[in-house]
Amino acid sequence: MRILKEKSVAIIVDVQERLFPHIHNHEQLAQNLRILIEGLKLLEVPVKITEQYKKGLGDTIAPVKELLEGAWNTEKIAFSCCDEPAFLTELETHSQKTVLLAGIESHICVLQTALDLKSLGFNPVVIEDCVASRNPENKRIAINRMLQAGVLVTSYESLLFELCRYAGSDTFKAISKLVK
Repeated sequence: MRILKEKSVAIIVDVQERLFPHIHNHEQLAQNLRILIEGLKLLEVPVKITEQYKKGLGDTIAPVKELLEGAWNTEKIAFSCCDEPAFLTELETHSQKTVLLAGIESHICVLQTALDLKSLGFNPVVIEDCVASRNPENKRIAINRMLQAGVLVTSYESLLFELCRYAGSDTFKAISKLVK
């Protein structure tokens, strides 16, 4: 399946202040998320944010929040984004059927969201180097489970160039600079 920007929407899942410092390799994750979000903005792919139980986990981390000022955002208490009615309503207002997933934790909220999206007829795409867990083994197991369930898994660089499609444009040049 080819991932097309016109048919895609991105969700940044629960990248929140109180949990983020405990995530394995969180500094690299923050850098990868920055590149991903900047690239998606260049490609004009809509990016949305979810936050799990803000009272306990806090706001989205500042570097992500600043990049996504004004983006659609919803709080949830369910692990799967799909169990939050506002999330599904928001997805259904758009024609995009490909849902790009990044965030934390891989083995809980990202996994359950990807599986639910798949069962609802969406095409979830997990950006492997933009998801993480506290324990890297949990992430590995989650990625394997998603692959077994038919969820597409890719990297941010591969995804951004796939969405770009052609070399030589100003967008291509800007994305090339981002990933270097």
